[in-house]
Amino acid sequence: MRITVFGAAGNVGSRVVAEALARGHEVTAVVRDSARFADLHPDAAHRVGDAARVEDVVALTAGQDLVIGATRPAPGSEAGLLAATRGLLAGAERTGVRLLLVGGAGSLAVPGTDGLTVIDSPDFPASWRPIALACGEQLDAALAAPASVDWAYLSPSAVLEPGVRTGAYRVGGDELVVDAEGNSSVSMEDLAVALVDEAEHPKHHRTRFTVGY
Repeated sequence: MRITVFGAAGNVGSRVVAEALARGHEVTAVVRDSARFADLHPDAAHRVGDAARVEDVVALTAGQDLVIGATRPAPGSEAGLLAATRGLLAGAERTGVRLLLVGGAGSLAVPGTDGLTVIDSPDFPASWRPIALACGEQLDAALAAPASVDWAYLSPSAVLEPGVRTGAYRVGGDELVVDAEGNSSVSMEDLAVALVDEAEHPKHHRTRFTVGY
């Protein structure tokens, strides 16, 4: 497959690029500043582009098989996530290329709580709230996209950290995936596995899904 990854130098984006390349796909790795080229996988095609600019999205994704939006704004710039998502969705509408969005876990329901979301849980860290709210807006933007846009939104587990690639995970919908002890986690490496699995074998269309151990 020919895959374009926006946010390719980030924690998740870089792992998605590596996973896709390891499976033999052709990857175009996109960053906003060419100074980040040094952080990109050497086997990917390095390109400069801004997901918030529709023309950039169209130019970098036309003729591709898939676009992955893995952008994540720095603290204090959370509004940039919605702008990037809108740009990616508008670009996908024009090119017809399928779009996978890396989202957040805040809007997932906590099992056994009658629909209480992660962000509204009493122990949810206040410092995480701005990005969690931005991810909620990101999902809302996808849900409001024209019917012609083929998108899927992947919410990670409550805990998403660098770790080990096991290749094993469980899939859920709008409810947090938890283990027998109630813990919810997945490594960034296995989140990348889940994204590329969805790229190769699409199962989710115009909906959100989540993964966890």
